Amino acid sequence: MNMLFSRLCLLVLLPSLLSACSLGQIVARSSLTIMDSGVISMNRETDLALAKAAIPANLKLVESLVLELPANRELREHAAQGFYGYAFGFVEDENPARASALYQRGLKHALVALESSGLTGDIDSMPQAVLQQRVAELGRDAVPGLFWAASNWAKWIDLNRTEPARISEMGKVETLMRRALELDETYYFGGPHLFFGVWYGSRPPMLGGDFALAEQHFGKARNITQGKLLVVDLLHAQYLAVQQGKRETFHAKLAFVASAPQDIFPEMALANAIAQDKARRLLAKEDELF
Repeated sequence: MNMLFSRLCLLVLLPSLLSACSLGQIVARSSLTIMDSGVISMNRETDLALAKAAIPANLKLVESLVLELPANRELREHAAQGFYGYAFGFVEDENPARASALYQRGLKHALVALESSGLTGDIDSMPQAVLQQRVAELGRDAVPGLFWAASNWAKWIDLNRTEPARISEMGKVETLMRRALELDETYYFGGPHLFFGVWYGSRPPMLGGDFALAEQHFGKARNITQGKLLVVDLLHAQYLAVQQGKRETFHAKLAFVASAPQDIFPEMALANAIAQDKARRLLAKEDELF
């Protein structure tokens, strides 16, 4: 009789427990596959104005799901990627201060994702040698967190380069992306190689730049997508060609990007449209840069 009563109580309480504690989490988990489809759909968008208007609402949706599932690595990775893409594509050129805050938000999400992959502890205060040891223990599942953490962090540092505390963090950024490169050089269409193309190509040799290494990384990134991801040539021109003083290379690469057919890479149509818009802006500044 007591057991029967207990079961009846459980059946009565179960709906209220679900609605109070778990319904939001159930909805959030069921939204993950829709989130993946949403990313694919946004990547295929060719209308920059439409994408610019839609992405903020999508980012807030992801963050609302994060509130329900704060330790979910996939949601955190989506948020980190989304904040990076929005800041780079639509904010940085017009409002660097706002872009800096967006990159910082993306970084925070990526660092939580890395915690889920096993990188625990405060990275800011962690000694470089300890960070290198712990990062070396991470497996392939940590690649998205490593990549988006380093990408957001590097951009945040670049937009706050007058702060000594930010510059001192560059070694940690390199450690994260170096591990991503070791684990999967093809992640996000050769993203780790593209990162190091900019890393070595954006600085003169006396400050750690290496033009030969930059050429190698840009070349590998280009080969991975067979030259269809236009941001590779955009960044090659913007950083390496400018540092080398190679105006002809700068102009040729940006002219190629600006005139490429819209359907050259349908899976990454939005990234290519952003690259084309930025290429046209840079071409308009060619005389200032050389």
